[in-house]
Amino acid sequence: MNKFARAMAVSGGLVLSILIVITCLSVAGRALNTVFHGWIGDLMPIMSQWFLDLGVGPILGDFELVEAGVAFAIFASMPLCQITAGHASVDIFTNILPRGINRFLRMIVEIVFAAVLVLIVWRLYEGMLSKRGYGETTFLLQFPIWWAYAASLVGAAAAAISGIYMACIRIIEFFVGHRIVSDELGAEV
Repeated sequence: MNKFARAMAVSGGLVLSILIVITCLSVAGRALNTVFHGWIGDLMPIMSQWFLDLGVGPILGDFELVEAGVAFAIFASMPLCQITAGHASVDIFTNILPRGINRFLRMIVEIVFAAVLVLIVWRLYEGMLSKRGYGETTFLLQFPIWWAYAASLVGAAAAAISGIYMACIRIIEFFVGHRIVSDELGAEV
C-alpha cells in the first residue's frame, strides 16, 4: 500500500508540475503578446507581426487544463497523506489523554474519513456519468467535461482505497493495542 500511495503521489506531482509549466508558459505568452501589440509593435512592426503570426500568446484553454488537472493532483496525493497521517490535526487536548483513548479516537477518525472518501468517489462517479450523458464540453478546448471527472475519480478511488486500508489498520491497532503503521514512515513491518 505504501508503494501504491507513493506512486499515486508521484503521478499527482507530475501532473501538477506539467500544470505549472503550462501556467508559466501561458503567462509568459500573454506578456509577450502584450509587448508585441504595444511599444515593440510600434518600433518594429514587421518583427512583432512575425512573432504574433507564430502564435506567441497565452495557451488556449490553459485555465481549463489547470482546472481539470488540479483535482486529480489533489486526490492523487491523498493516499500518501493518509498513510503517513499527514493531514492537519490539532492535538492539544488529545495529548493529555491515555494512549488507549487516542487509539480509539484515531480509529473513529479513520473510519469517518474512509466513509467520506467513499462518498466522494460515489458522487464523482455519478457526476461523471451525468456529464457524459449530457455531452458537456469545456468552452475553449471543447474536450468533454467528464474526462476531468474521470481523472479525478481515479485519484479519489485511490484515496478511498488507502482510506479503507488505514481504517482497517487502525481498527486492528485498537484491538491489538500497538501500532502497525507508523504515522511518519508508513508500514513498520
